[in-house]
Amino acid sequence: PAPAPAPGGVTQPLPTTSLYVGDLEANVTDSQLYELFSQAGQVVSVRVCRDVTSRRSLGYAYVNYSSPMDAARAMEALNFAPLNNKPIRVMYSNRDPSSRRSGSANIFIKNLDKTIDNKTLHDTFSAFGAILSCKVAMDDIGQSKGFGFVQYEKEESAQSAMKSLNGMLINDKPVYVGPFLRKQERDNSFDKAKFNNVFVKNLSESTTKDDLVKVFSEYGTITSAVVMIGMDGKSRCFGFVNFESPDDAARAVEELNGKKINDKEWYVGRAQKKSEREMDLKRRFEQSMKDAADKYQGQNLYLKNLDDGITDDQLRELFSNFGKITSCKVISCFAIILLLFV
Repeated sequence: PAPAPAPGGVTQPLPTTSLYVGDLEANVTDSQLYELFSQAGQVVSVRVCRDVTSRRSLGYAYVNYSSPMDAARAMEALNFAPLNNKPIRVMYSNRDPSSRRSGSANIFIKNLDKTIDNKTLHDTFSAFGAILSCKVAMDDIGQSKGFGFVQYEKEESAQSAMKSLNGMLINDKPVYVGPFLRKQERDNSFDKAKFNNVFVKNLSESTTKDDLVKVFSEYGTITSAVVMIGMDGKSRCFGFVNFESPDDAARAVEELNGKKINDKEWYVGRAQKKSEREMDLKRRFEQSMKDAADKYQGQNLYLKNLDDGITDDQLRELFSNFGKITSCKVISCFAIILLLFV
């Protein structure tokens, strides 16, 4: 026979006794969770997940029951319950990454009123089907960022919610409701986005606004152009050109990027917002760290549980007999050392 739906309407393929508890306040302990969740049934184990070095809470935990019925009862009764003055999120534990990363039943909601919290979002979207997870994104001080995510059990529920709620007023604000896109998909759509404003750098110091207009106007109508000038009155060797047509801007980027003008090879690309530049820098930094890790794979040593008095010099002297050390650093707050041998 088919498994009976758990309270709240979430049908599990198999009975489960494991719950994920998210949005924990930083100081919540295992014993607090044990005491709270024991109200719903016999708890077998509780674990607040922590950083391996600092031991700080990662903001989520797992609670295991002896009975699937107890787990279902806890999820129904304790989802959004306050703990240390902060509502917690409770849902069935799902360790299968393929189902979490599959975007078929996941939706993204933005332009949310700041007063919308997880419970309100859940109550609004649960009308369209069983919800597996629901979250409003929050900043460091617990204020809504104005967007959130809902994962349904079934794709049809997600499609119905998007069709019915996209553009509707929630707390007097029209909300966008659309499919959730993974980071790679968002990056791809970002790269293909239409734009009017073009960024150009590596200019000659003698290049002027009129020079930019002369070069770029070959590709279409220009509404503005500027060469950035420093405090000393000299060119900073980069500027911006704004086209009337996105197609003309794209053609200018395609034709002029990498072209040599006045003995300078120009970089020409889509002008980015500050947030976009920061995202790009972060992506490059993460890639450089990965490349460095790959390069020195097998040459790194990590030490922990060091005495507080151990210094960089003492460790360098201790390990220098085994090879040339290129880096040796004690990270005091974590009591970890990294050594690179070549």
